[in-house]
Amino acid sequence: MARITVEDCLKRVRSRFALVHLARRRVLQLRRGANPLVNAPKNREIVLALREIAAGKVTFDNVLEFERIEALDSDIFKKQIPDDLSAAVRKIVDQHRELSHKQLEKNSGTQIKNDSSPLD
Repeated sequence: MARITVEDCLKRVRSRFALVHLARRRVLQLRRGANPLVNAPKNREIVLALREIAAGKVTFDNVLEFERIEALDSDIFKKQIPDDLSAAVRKIVDQHRELSHKQLEKNSGTQIKNDSSPLD
């Protein structure tokens, strides 16, 4: 595979300063699990980002769009997990409490009043 050069990238970006910032954003996205836009399986993230920029697949406009999509995905993920997780924890705690009460009742021969409130 041919080497990627700064000059290849500067055909798509207006300055070296802008190139550094664009590449940095894309590298962070790739490290967080973004899908590569070019086929370069053995390249490090920085080289992959530069290849994407040189190919015209990553620009300042679409790199921001990638970040918005990533933020939306993580918000949806964060909203779903706590509800599911807390429901599962409540169920486990309730089952454990019920089993503990049954075992105590069996061992002591007395009925235990269930006055504990569910977790909130």
